[in-house]
Amino acid sequence: MDLKALTDFALVASHGGFGRASRVSGRSKATLSRRVTELEQSLGVRLIERGTQSLRLTEEGRALFERTQGPLAEIAEAQEVVTLGASTPRGRLRVSAPVVLAHVALGQVAARFALAYPDVQLEIDVDDRKRDPVEDGFDLVIRVNPSPDERLVGRRILDDQRWVVAHPQITMPAVDADTAVPGVIYSRTPDDLAWQFHSPAGEPLNLSVREALRLSSLLMVHEAVRAGAGVAMLPKLLVEEDVRSGKLVHWGTDDRPPVEIWALRNSRRLVGAKVRAFLDVLEQAFPRCEFVPPE
Repeated sequence: MDLKALTDFALVASHGGFGRASRVSGRSKATLSRRVTELEQSLGVRLIERGTQSLRLTEEGRALFERTQGPLAEIAEAQEVVTLGASTPRGRLRVSAPVVLAHVALGQVAARFALAYPDVQLEIDVDDRKRDPVEDGFDLVIRVNPSPDERLVGRRILDDQRWVVAHPQITMPAVDADTAVPGVIYSRTPDDLAWQFHSPAGEPLNLSVREALRLSSLLMVHEAVRAGAGVAMLPKLLVEEDVRSGKLVHWGTDDRPPVEIWALRNSRRLVGAKVRAFLDVLEQAFPRCEFVPPE
């Protein structure tokens, strides 16, 4: 199988057409089409159904693309290390990140990285779904409390606490008061309305919460609490600046262990210069990085 033809086929398949692939790569549509045709002839199967307005992978084409995407990326990384040197970050870098971290910090991280490494095309996909670097074609995935996975290695970039916060006009009930306060509940958390936490001074506290709002986005919960809708338990990363400026009041910290945020990559792939460079920028943004895999 011709590796160049296979690479051109993957380029066309990943961009959804010859025109887009041509614009991205700078190669002519005619050359890409010829390469794909040669690959189809060598395999004896049709890989792409060509239409006047659209392009569709055949079943055989989809299977070939899915099975070769990872190995082709590894070959490209190996070539980069050999021909360009391990210290030359360049090429496309795909990163998956959760919404809150991206909203609070990754815009500045991305800007800093882009200014420092102009030859790297950084793409950050923001999604709270569990994206897989092996299956979904990401160079790095940033995950919250990841489960052990022998396919993945990386570093812990941040430990984050859950803070109980409220609008300044909402009064915290007395310790012995049998009063439930209105709460803005994040819908992905357990339906536990008896919160156990400790005050900023370290005093253990219990709080009964009645559900005022239930929202599926932490960013929505944050905005609702800032508007005075009730008390909420939110990541310190998201609300620390509001507490510092007086827009929210910190009632205490959740008793559960801190949330761990990790940057993970495929353990079977080479660590390219662009991945190392991005991890270095993350380390500068979050100095408490740890160079150990999840346990």
